[in-house]
Amino acid sequence: MKMPPSYKIALLFNASKAYDRQIISGVAAYLRTTRTTWNVFLEEDFYCRPERMAQWQGDGIIADFDDPAIREALADSPLKVVGVGGSYANPADYPTSVPYVATDNGGLIEMAYNRLVEVGLPRFALFSLPQGPGKRWATERENAYLSLMERDMLTPEIYRGHNTSSDRWDDAVEHLTVWLQSLPKPIGIIAVTDARARQLLQACLLAGISVPEEVALVGIDDDPLSRLLTRIPLTSVIQGSEQMGGTAAHMLSQMLHGARLGGTRVVVPPAGININATCQHLPAPHPRVMRARHFIRQYACLGIKAEQVADYVGVSRSSLEKHFREEVGCTVHDEILRFKLRAATAILASEPGNIAQVALSCGFTSVQYMHTVFKRELGCTPRHYQDRAFAEGPPAPVNSNAHYLI
Repeated sequence: MKMPPSYKIALLFNASKAYDRQIISGVAAYLRTTRTTWNVFLEEDFYCRPERMAQWQGDGIIADFDDPAIREALADSPLKVVGVGGSYANPADYPTSVPYVATDNGGLIEMAYNRLVEVGLPRFALFSLPQGPGKRWATERENAYLSLMERDMLTPEIYRGHNTSSDRWDDAVEHLTVWLQSLPKPIGIIAVTDARARQLLQACLLAGISVPEEVALVGIDDDPLSRLLTRIPLTSVIQGSEQMGGTAAHMLSQMLHGARLGGTRVVVPPAGININATCQHLPAPHPRVMRARHFIRQYACLGIKAEQVADYVGVSRSSLEKHFREEVGCTVHDEILRFKLRAATAILASEPGNIAQVALSCGFTSVQYMHTVFKRELGCTPRHYQDRAFAEGPPAPVNSNAHYLI
């Protein structure tokens, strides 16, 4: 049997970023599900010195066209090239000489905005990036936000902050905190990336601003590392990055077989939104309840007790319990347990692992106690919950037009 030809293909992306990794994963998925035979090169040297690509003896390239240096270096390449990057409101801004696959910047912002609207927030802000080369995608997201504010006759609020660096980190956080404190509350903030959202969350925690009661946050990228590195799980819009990678690979395969795609353009919509605690906003309860829930949300899995919550709020336990019964309809202990249970179900549904380790990491005093709580609240054991979750497969992306309760 005649074997299909093999091609040398370079993927010019920064594999340290979640978005880029997902695009590469999409290319890999395309290769696994077709008879395409490629020798794939992930050369960081290419990325750092794109001018060397003119001498590369390969057959094709899929590249990050959000990087101006990459885009310029490949403008006149004799190789087959597919560009990947952000969408543009102005069609004239798209490359005309190569096929191009774009993430829908306007769609990403609108999905985040819709979520904040759904939970009843009256005001909205955007945490962006300082303008500069390679950040045109952030500007496009700003423009999409401004269009939504104009459409809905709302006052826009954009903060670009500072480029993050070790020597300016404290200043950047201080300025961000001042901005957050100046905003009317409650407010929903869209961050142009999960990295920016994580900075927002850290600044809120340092300033004692309750998330999500006072500030609800939505990021973009659905980066698993961002969720692991935040005490309050981050809500994030899921880019269609893997679909982008697969589409780009399909285009390049067609070109290698003689297709002339020229300035073909494909804009990929967001895949959904992963809703977590930073955007599960409720109308603000009593200030003491809000402060208590802010503390519980951060430290429930460390095994805190109701007395510690009352100490943090600065009232007696009996007084705090009274406020909880009136505002939330449960005890402080019940609220702590609710967050422990939510954390445990999230781990069990996403990671195979030792049940005892899950109990320990979620603040349960013993496996037996976690077993009792699961049986009482969910009608099954932790093991049965985990087995059922893996049998059903990963949850589908959330539709931003649906309505959710905490």
